[in-house]
Amino acid sequence: MTDIKQEIQKETENARTVCSTEGSSSGDCAAAWDAVEELQAEASHQREKEVPKTGFEKYCDENPDAVECRVYDD
Repeated sequence: MTDIKQEIQKETENARTVCSTEGSSSGDCAAAWDAVEELQAEASHQREKEVPKTGFEKYCDENPDAVECRVYDD
C-alpha cells in the first residue's frame, strides 16, 4: 500500500508540473490528472479488500432475503 501512495504522490506532482507548463485546459493536463484518479481508485479498491467482513455482513451475503438484511429505499 505504501508503494501506491508514493506513486500517487509522484503522479500528482507530475500532473501539477504538466498543467503549469501546458496549461490547465490542455489534453496532457487532463491525461495527467486521469492517471492520478486511476491510482486513487486502485488504492481505494485495495483498502476495501483489506477490511474483513463482519459476521453480520457474511450472514447477509449468504441470506440476502433475511428480514435483518433488507434495505429499503425511500
